[in-house]
Amino acid sequence: MASNPLRSAARLLLGGALVFAGTAHLTSAREEFQAQVPDWFPVDADLVVLASGVVEIGLGAALVGWRRRRAEVGLATAAFFVAIFPGNIAQYVEGTDAFGLDSDRARLTRLFFQPVLVAWALWSTEAWRMLMDRRARALD
Repeated sequence: MASNPLRSAARLLLGGALVFAGTAHLTSAREEFQAQVPDWFPVDADLVVLASGVVEIGLGAALVGWRRRRAEVGLATAAFFVAIFPGNIAQYVEGTDAFGLDSDRARLTRLFFQPVLVAWALWSTEAWRMLMDRRARALD
């Protein structure tokens, strides 16, 4: 597959953002992230924040550094965004203030950006194309 400069830039930007966010999980924004862990989740909030930070750093580094298996990294990144979505929903439902999201409107608006992140991960890594190609071969 030929490299598309726009896709590459989008992938690198997403990777950098994930590394930044993951680092913030482990350092300066740890308490803010803990506030986003749903009350009903049966694991210690600090452990969730630390683990998700490590995962974000790993995914971000893979998005930036891996040439091979890029589509698989995109799928894993999209799956991660889906996996953390219940926390975003809980933040809205529970009315938890964090990261400047201090109104129901702001928390609700944020929910609409999670699908954008999923699509970004799939598009920028060409994971969507890989899935469609596999589907087409399976139907043949």
